[in-house]
Amino acid sequence: MDLGISGRTAAVAAASSGLGLATARALAAAGCRVAMCSRTAERIEAAAATIEGDVVPIVADVSTPDGARAFIEASVAALGSVDILVANGGGPPPGTFATTPEDAFAGALDLNLRSVVAMCYAAIPPMQARGWGRVVAITSISVRQPIPYLILSNTARAGVTGFLKTVALEVAKDGVTVNTIQPGSHLTPRLGNLDDTALADLAATIPAGTIGDPDDFGRCAAFLCSESARYITGSSLHVDGGAYKALQ
Repeated sequence: MDLGISGRTAAVAAASSGLGLATARALAAAGCRVAMCSRTAERIEAAAATIEGDVVPIVADVSTPDGARAFIEASVAALGSVDILVANGGGPPPGTFATTPEDAFAGALDLNLRSVVAMCYAAIPPMQARGWGRVVAITSISVRQPIPYLILSNTARAGVTGFLKTVALEVAKDGVTVNTIQPGSHLTPRLGNLDDTALADLAATIPAGTIGDPDDFGRCAAFLCSESARYITGSSLHVDGGAYKALQ
């Protein structure tokens, strides 16, 4: 399927592995010029080498607002512009209300909320000026269905979902779409410490009967960046094999 975005430029944050790398791969396959980042040169250069297409590895730490903003600035310097922003990042440490100190929330909000806000402020106004843009944030199914022991992530990612929904309504008239994509369990390095029995047990809890393929996820994210998706904005797409069971 031709996504209609060949020649567009894309910045994919935290793309050295997992869902970020899969999304960068899908956008490159669609003909985009892709800037992708990680905190270390070795990791991002190795990841970029696995992608066929026009990709630029960038060293940037998007866990802070300043680092996130710097990634967009570096992407513009490398590509000339950023038409597509894929906001992505790791999660904060696990914990419950009882075990998580109050001062831990500031770092979690920097990591999963304020960093996305910073990327949007750097990337969206030029998109508006050009009359075309796509923003896709990779969050988590936890914003619909909080995950036990992840109080920091549940809180911060719910906040960024509210921010992005608000922005989507304000910039839609300018040809810029803003959506979130909410993954369930996928075969990423995060599950790398599970043995075959544990993976099978996890798959059995998912209605689809299998753990997600990151490359399938990447193609879903790339579709939201496509010309055909120009009428989709302010949406939250869960890609989870049916794990989320509520009606809304």
